Amino acid sequence: MFAVVTPKEIHLPPGTVLKLPGSWDEYQSLSVQLGDRSSPRIKYRPGEIMLMAPLPEHGRKASLIADVVKVLLDYLEQEYESFTPITMELSSISGIEPDYCFYIDNWMAIAGKNRIDWSVEPPPDLAIEVDVTSYTDINDYLPYRVPEVWLFKKNQLKIYGLEDDKYVEKTNSRYFPNINILEIVNECFRIAYERNTSAAIRDLRRKLDS
Repeated sequence: MFAVVTPKEIHLPPGTVLKLPGSWDEYQSLSVQLGDRSSPRIKYRPGEIMLMAPLPEHGRKASLIADVVKVLLDYLEQEYESFTPITMELSSISGIEPDYCFYIDNWMAIAGKNRIDWSVEPPPDLAIEVDVTSYTDINDYLPYRVPEVWLFKKNQLKIYGLEDDKYVEKTNSRYFPNINILEIVNECFRIAYERNTSAAIRDLRRKLDS
C-alpha cells in the first residue's frame, strides 16, 4: 500500500514517515485537513513538513509510560494535568504532536482550559515521545522550552533536561528525584511484554505501597 497525500486525501500505511518541503501555510492546511484524526501525525520545521503513521506498538508504549507517570504522581500526591493527543504550535516556527504531556509545576496555569496559546501559556513540564520510526528529534522541543522530555527509542528510555538552550541527557527526573525512573520503566515493560500492561501497573503500585 502506497502513501497518498493530495488536497482531498491523506493516507499513510502504518510505520511510514514522509518528509515534504512545505511552508507554514501548507502545514496549517494539512493540519485542518487531518482534523482530529490520530493518524497520520504531522510535524513542522521551517521549510519542512513531516507526516508519520504510527505502528500499533507506538500507542501501547506511550500509554504504558504515561500510566507509570500517573501512578508516580499519585503516589507523591502531586496534582497535575495531562493531555493526549495535543498539538503544540508556534507560528512559522514549529508544529509538533507529543505522545503525552504533563503539567506538574504549572498545572494551575492551564487547569480548565480547552485551548492553549503556546506563545503565552507555559509549556508542559514533561513531554513523552515514543519513536519507532526515527520521527522524533529532541530539539523539536527547544522552541517551547519544555523543561523535561522523555524519549523511548530502541526499547530504552532516555530522560532529557533543558539546560540553557540545549537538552542534556539525565539519569533521573527533576519531577521524581528520589525515584529510579529508568529502572521502573524497564521493569514495567518487561512485565507488560510477558503478561500485559495492567499487570505491570499493578506490580508498580504494590511495590510503591510496600
